[in-house]
Amino acid sequence: MPLDLSDLLAQHMPGHSLDRAFYTDPEIYAQDLETIFYREWQFAIPACQLTKTGAYARVQIGAYNVVLVRGADGEIRGFHNSCRHRGSVLCKAREGAVAKLTCPYHQWTYDLDGRLIWARDMGPDFDPSQHSLKPVHVRDLAGLIYICLAEDAPDFDSFADTARPYLAVHDLDRAKVAYQSSIIEKGNWKLVWENNRECYHCAGTHPALCRSFPLDPAVAGVSADGETPPQLQSHFDKCEAAGAPSRFVMAGYAGQYRLARMPLQERALSYTMDLQPASKRFLGRVSVPDAGTLLKFHYPSTWNHFLPDISLTFRVTPIGPQETEVTTTWLVDKDAVEGVDYDIQRLTEVWLATNDEDRQIVEDNQLGINSPAYTPGPYSPVMEDGVVQFVDWYVKTLQRGMGPRAVAAE
Repeated sequence: MPLDLSDLLAQHMPGHSLDRAFYTDPEIYAQDLETIFYREWQFAIPACQLTKTGAYARVQIGAYNVVLVRGADGEIRGFHNSCRHRGSVLCKAREGAVAKLTCPYHQWTYDLDGRLIWARDMGPDFDPSQHSLKPVHVRDLAGLIYICLAEDAPDFDSFADTARPYLAVHDLDRAKVAYQSSIIEKGNWKLVWENNRECYHCAGTHPALCRSFPLDPAVAGVSADGETPPQLQSHFDKCEAAGAPSRFVMAGYAGQYRLARMPLQERALSYTMDLQPASKRFLGRVSVPDAGTLLKFHYPSTWNHFLPDISLTFRVTPIGPQETEVTTTWLVDKDAVEGVDYDIQRLTEVWLATNDEDRQIVEDNQLGINSPAYTPGPYSPVMEDGVVQFVDWYVKTLQRGMGPRAVAAE
C-alpha cells in the first residue's frame, strides 16, 4: 500500500511523537531532504576552520557534495564539488589546502572564485566563462558559515539580524579550532533533535554534563509562553548590563531558531569537570564570568553553546533514514596555547562523554521505534515542551513545503 504522507501529517496528534514511518521510511527521509535540507539555510562550518587562502572543507548533504574554500580576497565561497567537464569530484579529502581547484581526472583547473582558468585541448570555440563551477549560496554570520542548496535561497537576513548582536561579543573572528569530533548515530535525524531539545533524560544519563548544565526546564526547553522566572530575568539583566545580549528570543517560521543566554549550575563557569573555565585565555568580550552559555539553535542543522571562555558548534547531517552524523567543534581564542592556556582532554571530556551517551540514547530509541508494536506516545508538557516545539516546526515545515494539499490537511 503506497505511503500517503499528507494523511500521516494530518493524523499527527499534537503533543505526541511522530508516526513510526517518519523515523524509518526511506520515502519520508527523501522528502525530508527535498523539502527541508535542500531548501533551508543550514550551518556548515565555523569560518575559522578555513584560515588561509586555498583552505577548503567538504560538506555532504544528501546527494549534494559541497566544497567551501577561502579565496585570495579572504571570502569563503561554496561550490558544488563536481567538475564542469564530466562531473568528477574536485576535492576528495574532508579538508585541505590547494592553490587552485584542479580536477584529478582531466586537470581542468578553476580559480578559487570558481572561474575555469585552464582546460586542455577543448578547441577554438570553447568558452571557459560558460563552465565556471556551480555556486552554492554562502553567508558568514559573525564567524559561522551557513549555506543553502536551493536555487533561490529563502530569507536569511531576518535570522542574521536577530542573531548577530548575540554572537558579536564572542569574537568568533578571533577563534581557532582546538578540536573537532564527528560521530555517526544510528538513528533518524529527528530523533537526534528530539533528544537534544529536552533534558528530561539528563539526570539519569549525563553525569558529567549535569555538573554544569542545569536541569531547570526553563533552561532546557524552548517555550516562549508565560512570564520569565525572576531568577532568569535577573540573569538576563546582569549580562545585558555588561553588554552581552541575553534575553530569550525565538523566531522564524514556526520557531525555526532560538537564542538565549542561560545560566549554568551554581558555581559552574564552563563545561568542565571542575566547573572552572576550560581556557585561561577567553574567547570574546563577555565580561561576566558566570554569564553561562548562549544557547542558539537553528533547525534543521545546528545547536550551539557560546560561553565566556570557549564556544562549541554542533552540526546535524542526515546520512540515511536511520543514520545521522553529529559534528562538534571546540573553539578557543586564536592566541590560546595548547598545554598552557587549555588542555585538550579537559576541554573536550564533558561533551565527548555527553555526545556518546546521547548516541546510545538515540540508537536505543531507534531500535524501539523499529518495532511494529511502536505507537506515538505523549510528551511531558513540563519537561519536553522543546520537543513539542521541534516536532510542530517539522510538521508545519513539511506541510508548507509539500504544497496546498498537505497544508490544507492541517
